[in-house]
Amino acid sequence: MKLQNRLRDLLIQTRPHWDRPETRPAVRWGFNKAVQCRTPALGAEVFSSGDEEHVFCHPCKSRTCSSCGYRATVQWQRERWAALPDVPYKGITFTMPDVLWQLFRDNPHLTTALSSLAASIIQTRASIRSGLRVGVIAVLHTFNGKLEFNSHVHTLVTAGGLYGLSDSWVETVYHDRNKLFESWRRAVIRLLRTALRAGQLVSTLTMDEVDAILSEQEARWWSVKVQSFRSKDHFLRYAGRYVRRPPIAQKRVTYVDGDTVRLWYKDKKLRRRIEVEVTPEEFIDRWGQHIPERYKHAVKSFGLFAPRASQKTFDAVFAILGQERRSRPRPRPWAESIKRDFKRDPLLDSKGKRMTWVRRIPPSVSY
Repeated sequence: MKLQNRLRDLLIQTRPHWDRPETRPAVRWGFNKAVQCRTPALGAEVFSSGDEEHVFCHPCKSRTCSSCGYRATVQWQRERWAALPDVPYKGITFTMPDVLWQLFRDNPHLTTALSSLAASIIQTRASIRSGLRVGVIAVLHTFNGKLEFNSHVHTLVTAGGLYGLSDSWVETVYHDRNKLFESWRRAVIRLLRTALRAGQLVSTLTMDEVDAILSEQEARWWSVKVQSFRSKDHFLRYAGRYVRRPPIAQKRVTYVDGDTVRLWYKDKKLRRRIEVEVTPEEFIDRWGQHIPERYKHAVKSFGLFAPRASQKTFDAVFAILGQERRSRPRPRPWAESIKRDFKRDPLLDSKGKRMTWVRRIPPSVSY
């Protein structure tokens, strides 16, 4: 099985397993789009040089598709880089004990609240401690290297902030890791306990068992990591690996047959690659649990970066910092993207003659 086709071929191979009514609609929609990507089912554009005619099938533009996800990621990174001011940043990662992962996996309505919880904690502590308003971008991740459900939040935070309602920018703000983890732990436990008592927590465990787990976890240490970034580039490169793409890259799937899928991940404790074998159906189930509902975003902005305040606030921040706002970059044309990434011009025929658009082939399916 060719490397670039492995994920698609796996979807085709396991279609009877996932293309059924009991599968979440968002999963069926995403997998179907990925299977039909760049096939006549989605329509095509026809280009001709006079001597040759080439048909270019439409992409699916789904986050489930690795190739379409890559292009969307590059555009997201370009847009965020242009929009954010050139200041130092902090990266704060909020995690939780693994015994809570299943509760959030079974309750996606609670999982979506984690980004807001993390951002609220950062903003509140910055305001109370330093009187500053900071900008926060929160990225919700739900997976680890083995594609297991692992809910955690990565945030990009301005290292400084606006002081009160004045026009002064304070360059640094201290983020106390211990205080952050205590606030994060308290907020997550409260979220789960409130849902439990309101009868809105889905779980195979009894109410008493869940309550015992929460009582145990609110007494232990949780990991919150704080690191410094000299610029926004590092975080955008890291976050971009996941925000618009499948939770696993094609290259990490090393072997596929009718009964086995072999993938590798990097074990951070052992500091080496570990191979994992699963059945094709188990692989698809692990993949599917990380596909968000349609029109739901994994990236959210808060504080100085909040969408409602960004236009007015951004103008003030850039003016205070003495920087000029950049215009939003336009998406690169598809042919230019192929030239940039694969070093070939798709609009040249076999003799090097330029082709031009001649007609469109309509899609045979609709969504």
